[in-house]
Amino acid sequence: MDYPGNLFVVAAPSGAGKSSLVKALLELDSRLNVSVSHTTRAPRGQEVDGREYHFVTEPEFQAMIERGEFFEWARVHGNLYGTSRAAIEARMAAGEDVILEIDWQGALQIKQLFPNAVLIFILPPSWDELLQRLRRRGEDGEDVIATRMANARTEVAQAQHFDFVIINALFETALFDLKAIVHAQRLKYAAQRRARKAVFEALNLS
Repeated sequence: MDYPGNLFVVAAPSGAGKSSLVKALLELDSRLNVSVSHTTRAPRGQEVDGREYHFVTEPEFQAMIERGEFFEWARVHGNLYGTSRAAIEARMAAGEDVILEIDWQGALQIKQLFPNAVLIFILPPSWDELLQRLRRRGEDGEDVIATRMANARTEVAQAQHFDFVIINALFETALFDLKAIVHAQRLKYAAQRRARKAVFEALNLS
């Protein structure tokens, strides 16, 4: 799967600011396309089907697994999440850069399938700050927050397997770091060779 487009995969524990960072990056970078994942969890707040996620039932999700429609999938916090294989491959084959927001399990699955994928992990500056961010969201009760904090211990330990790590202490700095990673990846020799194949051939570069 040596596509001309780049694949960026962003993972983080709940509350670390992953979604806000990716949303802000998409507003700054018109070359990036977000891939909308499928999930069995219920919509939160103002979430819209097809925008934040494709919301499906568990039987529908299981049928998609059996048909081999997912690039990766995982159960997170009791719900299923998956990335459509066809949607990703079509965009990257067309030379588009795609960014995914998924959990660490899915990120490592994608790295196995697509070694050129760039894995980025977002860390909170401290456990106390992560707890406060989860509470400020006002979306979950204390029991759910406690579960998310416990799961975050396992999730944060996976950062060592990622290509880049961003500590989201100050949002503007973290966004700059994320933008820098995307730009630097596009300039790598292998990425340029995939994206600008005609130029490399004209210059007799392999």
